Amino acid sequence: MQVLVRDNNVDQALRVLKKKMQREGIFREMKQRKAYEKPSVRKAREKAEAVRRARKQARKTAIREGLIAAPKPKPRTGAPRRPGMPSFSQQPAAVQAPAAAS
Repeated sequence: MQVLVRDNNVDQALRVLKKKMQREGIFREMKQRKAYEKPSVRKAREKAEAVRRARKQARKTAIREGLIAAPKPKPRTGAPRRPGMPSFSQQPAAVQAPAAAS
């Protein structure tokens, strides 16, 4: 695998290399090869992956052909809120000054 470094921009070249490695599945393979995997376990895993891929492809085909309804898109909420932080959509309750006693 080869990546060109342009204008001494090593950071960009590193990002491109990582993206290429991710696409080719090298990181996933390295993670799997950390420990020995028995052939029977490997076959079972590969079969399960193939079944998952086939189901996903069948689901996409059925949606495309109109046999099943497409899943509803998830609402985008923007940045996640931290607990305890006020959200901008909620206005704080109006604070009333205590009535002066006469």
